[in-house]
Amino acid sequence: MSEYRVTDPYTGRVVEEFPTATDDEIRAAIERAHAAYEPWRTTPLAERATILTKAAEAFTARSRELAEIIRTEMGKPLAQGVAEAEFSAEIIQYFADNAEEFLADEVLANRCGVDARIRKSASGVILGIMPWNFPYYQVARFAFPNLMLGNTVLLKHAPQCPRSATVIAEILAEAGLPAGAYENIFATNEQIAEIVIPDRRVLGVSLTGSERAGAAVAEVAGRHLKKVVLELGGSDPFIVLSADDMDAVVQNALETRMENSGQSCNASKRFIVLDEHYEAFSQKLGEAIAALEVGEADDEDALVGPLSSQAAADRLREQTAAAVAEGAQVLAGAVGEPGDTRVRPALLGGVTAEMQAYREELFGPVGTVYRAKDVDDAVRIANDTPFGLGARLFCSDPELALAVADRLDSGMVAINGAGAEDYDMPFGGTKRSGFGRELGPHGMEEFMNKKLVVLG
Repeated sequence: MSEYRVTDPYTGRVVEEFPTATDDEIRAAIERAHAAYEPWRTTPLAERATILTKAAEAFTARSRELAEIIRTEMGKPLAQGVAEAEFSAEIIQYFADNAEEFLADEVLANRCGVDARIRKSASGVILGIMPWNFPYYQVARFAFPNLMLGNTVLLKHAPQCPRSATVIAEILAEAGLPAGAYENIFATNEQIAEIVIPDRRVLGVSLTGSERAGAAVAEVAGRHLKKVVLELGGSDPFIVLSADDMDAVVQNALETRMENSGQSCNASKRFIVLDEHYEAFSQKLGEAIAALEVGEADDEDALVGPLSSQAAADRLREQTAAAVAEGAQVLAGAVGEPGDTRVRPALLGGVTAEMQAYREELFGPVGTVYRAKDVDDAVRIANDTPFGLGARLFCSDPELALAVADRLDSGMVAINGAGAEDYDMPFGGTKRSGFGRELGPHGMEEFMNKKLVVLG
């Protein structure tokens, strides 16, 4: 059985298989990407922007078709899939529209008074290793700024997403992207480690995935002196210090924990609430979670669908069962028995630092709630994790909110419901959540050659 196959999470049925690439096919893809680099990077920006604009238009026009593909690949409810395809189009268009500004020379003041400037240009062939949880969005934020910069791309998608990987490549080809500028490779992990990363023509690697995958890729890349961008796991805190509208806070908590069936690296997973608000918050959130149902394939607007695979469902059930066995309480929902990919949403309380679940990432529709005795205690709990991706904070005192945000060990902080994730804002974390940034002008700089040019 091929490693690259579509297994419908709603039915457990293998729908389609795609052949894994041979070693020779992988080497040929690298050669094509390398051969395409020089002509692509010297293509005028306006022409590159026209191609990307056509691709963005295709993502919008075909959004329902694209959503149906990932519903079958990884179980995403249809409305969320449509929104992902359309947001991907916005990302692509953003870089097409703003590349000229982002790539303009940066003039440097200097003591000699000479004309010194940073010239911004492409680097070469860049490898992207993408996850299954956002099959279009993750590719859009990695591949398209690099293509607009003038890099060429090798794209290894998750083995359970071969259809979406294929359709992205088709959209780019139909938009007029030259052959070789974007190579979709159905490679194994061994081929990536033994053939792709060591190849001298591959200049950098961007991975979104697990800690284990990130560590493995970074080890190989480091051995071969390749730059790496890693966006890994998260156990983001959702801190409630005070609120003018607790119902709105609870709704925000519900959506950020449960959207994409809880399978988002930057979803709020730990709800940390001051003692005076704990009972009201946990009761309201618990009631909202208990009312959720896992949607079926024909439920287009479901907040929660099945998990992406049987393995993912089994892993989450094992984690939650272990937490309960160690003394955690199920405040809402249910910790289910082994079954299919449909995991009941749940809220756990009483998780302590001695429990395994305290420092693990629960990747699914299960949240944990903690009682904090004061602000310092809330910050302590929030930072007591190996992860540092994002954080959400609710506080009716703006000065206190900013002061607390400064103390949080995370790459992003959203205060009072503000969005910290958009195409023009940098996305990334610290600690074991990885390093580097994607999106916004910073996202185009990771694999950019910032060349100093001095005119004497």
